[in-house]
Amino acid sequence: MRSADLADWIRHAAELVTADAGRLSRLDADIGDGDHGHNLDRGFRAAVGALPGGDVPPGKVLIAAGRAIVSKTGGASGPLYGTALRRAGKALGDAGEVDAAALGAALRAALDGVRELGKAERGDKTMVDALGPAADAYDAALADGSDLAGCVRAAAGAAATGAEETVPMQARKGRASYLGARSVGHLDPGAASTALILGALADVTGEG
Repeated sequence: MRSADLADWIRHAAELVTADAGRLSRLDADIGDGDHGHNLDRGFRAAVGALPGGDVPPGKVLIAAGRAIVSKTGGASGPLYGTALRRAGKALGDAGEVDAAALGAALRAALDGVRELGKAERGDKTMVDALGPAADAYDAALADGSDLAGCVRAAAGAAATGAEETVPMQARKGRASYLGARSVGHLDPGAASTALILGALADVTGEG
């Protein structure tokens, strides 16, 4: 993958978030503020606008997108998604091309950043419940000899499954945790959007 591929990912993710903003906000209305989708839509639109031109390292694309998301996305989503992208970009460094191992390390760095900032772990009913399984599935696929596209497909599938598995969980972090047992039975919006964004990455890498 080169910088243009990661820029295509951000653009495609923005398209999917825009299309799904209403659903994501409805999910958030069940257990949160009800603005997750619309906030994330605004943030990803800003990320698209901030994508650098020219021949920059791929990591710089993600760092620029992450900064824009932090500045334009309200609520907890901005810092969390912005941190994820910036950490991933920093993990890629100044390399001109991203191979499967480097992308896996970037995904793991994104997860670590989200966990540190949100103080969340698997089972807390947050985006970590999608991002954590995604990183694990990516690493497992890489160890089995899959190419980059195959690793990303594995990660996206695990993220989607992980998001669905938040439904029976009781929230232990964020505004949803205030609901206690009433948070059970609802899909976590952050996990849902994480699965959507990783699905966008799978779409883009599958085209290569």
